[in-house]
Amino acid sequence: MILWPGPGDDGSLETSLPAADAHLAACHPSLAALVASRGPCPLARRPPERGSHLEALAAAICSQQLAGPAAAAIWARVRALGPGGFDAPAVAVLDPADLRTAGLSRAKAASLVDLARQVVEGRLDLDAVATRDDDEVIATLTRVRGIGRWTAQMFLIFRLQRLDVWPTGDLGVRRGYAVIHGLAGAPAPRELEGLGDAFRPWRSVAAWYCWRAVDAPAPARR
Repeated sequence: MILWPGPGDDGSLETSLPAADAHLAACHPSLAALVASRGPCPLARRPPERGSHLEALAAAICSQQLAGPAAAAIWARVRALGPGGFDAPAVAVLDPADLRTAGLSRAKAASLVDLARQVVEGRLDLDAVATRDDDEVIATLTRVRGIGRWTAQMFLIFRLQRLDVWPTGDLGVRRGYAVIHGLAGAPAPRELEGLGDAFRPWRSVAAWYCWRAVDAPAPARR
């Protein structure tokens, strides 16, 4: 498990991302050109998302299978439903019909309520989850209704700022890999899993460049 380093840490922002870019550029000439034209990757130069872990997960659920602007609009309406703030007790008692009025599907509304109730009931401690390694985070979060591997991986990359996450189920990453490597079609998720080994331990950064290769924005951050 590799964490995003913090500003001022020895060998952190100043060395980690340049090292990542140098490593990735050495993997393939087209990737080197992409690093030169679209880099440096800004992910670790941003502070972690504002708000709570609950909000970050809720935003990721709202973003599932939606383009950035639509996801952002729905998330803004959903977040406003918590009159005293978007916290677990407030979300746990929301009427799913209100969530659907905000633009969520029935499945996503049920997922948000289940997430909040697990937190309220003590079955899910998101602060504790955040200290675990990547596989444990994914295994824990995917026990929540409606949270799949992709949502957990977006939480790892953008909330927990982990460096070596490889979201092979993301269509933008698959298409970007194909563009970079001159493939006729996007590799299947299972095939892409092994192909990403060359990018270790910087696969989150490689995913960002794959998104850039097809000009597909990374999932909208809040």
